[in-house]
Amino acid sequence: MNNNYTNNQEQIYDAEVLESSSIDENIIIKILIKSGRTIAKPALEVLEMAIDPFTPAQVRVSLMAALAYLIMPFDLFPDFIPLVGFSDDFVALTAVLSIWSKYMTPSIRLRAERKLNKIFPFY
Repeated sequence: MNNNYTNNQEQIYDAEVLESSSIDENIIIKILIKSGRTIAKPALEVLEMAIDPFTPAQVRVSLMAALAYLIMPFDLFPDFIPLVGFSDDFVALTAVLSIWSKYMTPSIRLRAERKLNKIFPFY
C-alpha cells in the first residue's frame, strides 16, 4: 500500500450539533431574573444565536460554553456575591458575542429583545 496515500488522507471528525431542544431555557430564565436586565440582554442574544439553525456548529459550542459559565453557581466570582457576582458572567457573554458578531442577525437580536421585554416588562 502506498504510504503517501494514507498519510495525505484528510481526517474527518464527527461533532455533535446542539439542538434547540437540548437547551433548558427555564434554568437560564431563572438565573437571568436574579442577575438583572444588564446580564440578561447579552445572555439572551447568546441563547438565541445558539439555537438559531443558521449558526455554525463550532460557533454554537463556544456560545453554549458561555451560557454554561453563566449557569455555574461557582465561577471566578460566585454569583451570590453582591455587585460583582455576575460581572465575570457579563464579560464572558459579551466577549463571545464580540467574537461571533458576524453571525448576529437582526432577527436574532429581535427575538432576544422580545424575551428580554417579557422577563423585564417595566424597563
